[in-house]
Amino acid sequence: MTLPPDRVMKEAISSKDPSRDGQFFYGMVGTGIFCKPSCTSNQIDLEKLEFFRTIKDATQAGYQPCKACLLNPDWAGSISLIKIARYIEDHADEKLTLSSLSGMAGVSPSRLQRAFKKAFGVSPKSYQDAIRIQMFKYFLRKKSGSITEAIYDSGFGSISRVYGEESRSLGMQPKSYKAGGAGEVIFYACRDTTYGLVLMAATGKGVCFLQFGQQKQSLLTALSTEFPKAELICSPAQEAPELDNWIDAVNLHLSNGAPKPDLPLDMQGTAFQIKVWKFLLSIKEGDTLSYGEVANQIGRPTAFRSVATACAKNRIAVLIPCHRVLRGDGSLGGYRWGSERKQALLDMEKQRQRD
Repeated sequence: MTLPPDRVMKEAISSKDPSRDGQFFYGMVGTGIFCKPSCTSNQIDLEKLEFFRTIKDATQAGYQPCKACLLNPDWAGSISLIKIARYIEDHADEKLTLSSLSGMAGVSPSRLQRAFKKAFGVSPKSYQDAIRIQMFKYFLRKKSGSITEAIYDSGFGSISRVYGEESRSLGMQPKSYKAGGAGEVIFYACRDTTYGLVLMAATGKGVCFLQFGQQKQSLLTALSTEFPKAELICSPAQEAPELDNWIDAVNLHLSNGAPKPDLPLDMQGTAFQIKVWKFLLSIKEGDTLSYGEVANQIGRPTAFRSVATACAKNRIAVLIPCHRVLRGDGSLGGYRWGSERKQALLDMEKQRQRD
């Protein structure tokens, strides 16, 4: 869940609106203190605030909880939640129950479930699973053991969980992830467009690669680098008509001003990168945001450099519109396919918006 707009948050702070408590927290720059919206203890300079989606985000940014609004009897448990979250992170490979965690917090299981989800946006179980997935990815890439060993080393109680629901977090099945795409069949096709040669590639889940280049061979090398052990198949129209239609739709969008096609995407990256890329899909054609504004909108206001890195690592040009993100001063910033191409895409979209 993203933060409310800055205007809404500042209005809530000014009016000390209790209905906004739990939706966001704010840190007062220079004091090192963060509060909930209804806090009544401080004189606040609305132009010197940082906003956070959760208590965890605020503490990670170096802020301490306000003794007036976050340590009163109604909110004392909020500080315990931080300890619970850290405990889950440190013991993610163990079997943790809601009952045992609630005992540590000194509250009932149902109360902990509600409070944890309100503070962090997910249940304790989902939080633990997210940590386990990161551990699992590490074991797959960095260790020489089997996939089964990686599953159990990261704390999953069964193989079926990883090959089922949790495989969505990998973008492909665990065996393919470990082996650089081995076992995956990826179709690709090239087209000349107004903005240069484009290579599009897709797995069974959707488009996984769309990049600009000067030569087909260099684009194919880039695709092979991303998926070194996948089976890459050039896609004549008769063999993969769906992909052929998709790349034609992108070509019409770039060359003839047709609407940007809404195609299925196979995003493969870290949880943070995927969160950024999904948010970029919401930026309307003709609009732009700064890296800082994107960071704020995804609830990570201090992570603007990480947002810039996520944009730079985007493999799916145009369809994930990282070109719509600029530096804070309004200048173009980086673009892996060239600043001139970035400016041309923005000019095209602004002209279409005016028309």
